[in-house]
Amino acid sequence: MSRRTIEATVAEWVEEIVAGSDLELVDVEYVKEHESWILRVFLDKPGGIDLDDCQSVSQILDQKLDEEDPIPGSYSLEVSSPGLERPLKKEADFQRFAGRSVEIRTYRGIHGRKRFTGMLEGLQDQNVLLKWEGETIEIPLELIAKANLAMEL
Repeated sequence: MSRRTIEATVAEWVEEIVAGSDLELVDVEYVKEHESWILRVFLDKPGGIDLDDCQSVSQILDQKLDEEDPIPGSYSLEVSSPGLERPLKKEADFQRFAGRSVEIRTYRGIHGRKRFTGMLEGLQDQNVLLKWEGETIEIPLELIAKANLAMEL
């Protein structure tokens, strides 16, 4: 299985695990760090997640991974909070976090650059609205390579 297929499969399983709860799947990553593979699952909920949330999802997911065995070789499973610089992945994220500072990287240049830091103003017609350098710009969703909440000082 490819890395993307593994991430998509695990994301489906986690969505099933958290269905009916206030937990939300934020992201799944399957990455190689140093010589080890790591499967990371990021969860959130209103007010933030705690260790019990991570542990309960981890136990159920670990059992599903053992049963289905989609990943060849050894890897580590990590279930955690997305942290203060939470990734913005879904359309709803760009609405939910309006008014917050964000960092956005694009696949190709817009306004002569690929990196932006500004105030998220929401989503309109498949365009992220960003207050940047005193004006509101539109960044098409399909051009966003990565978007995260930014640390607010």
